[in-house]
Amino acid sequence: MTAHARHGGRTAWWSLIPFAAATLAAALIGGLGVAGTAGEYQSLEQPSWAPPSWVFGPVWTILYAMIAVAGWLAWRRAGWTSALSVYAAQLVLNAAWTPIFFGFGRYGLALADIVVLWVLIGATIYLFRPISRTAAWLLVPYWMWVTFATALNAAIWHAN
Repeated sequence: MTAHARHGGRTAWWSLIPFAAATLAAALIGGLGVAGTAGEYQSLEQPSWAPPSWVFGPVWTILYAMIAVAGWLAWRRAGWTSALSVYAAQLVLNAAWTPIFFGFGRYGLALADIVVLWVLIGATIYLFRPISRTAAWLLVPYWMWVTFATALNAAIWHAN
């Protein structure tokens, strides 16, 4: 039975709110973790391909919106399944990365976090695909960005 059928056909846009709230919480934790750290980021030894700190805000804003919609679409199709449990776990690791990296300056631990995050995003895409191809595809740019961020994290950890 689909989430649509279980909820008496009431799968209006308002049911997106919990998914938006969850991604907003992850974003806020990340935002608090980087508040006032632009100077710290710039002071780190970085590879030549590292983007300026101002790039991260706009990129993550778009990605968080896509993450929320992806979770919502999967939920609308299948309800809460193991796929959404993996989705929730990757969101927790996403929220944890910024405080680990910036708040504690633990670049190696942040790398471990982001590697597991990368695996869980891939697992979420795999698990979402039979439920909603659109939901799965919405997570691909996120996975690509986290691939880039993983390489950047590794390079910064190595250099610092």
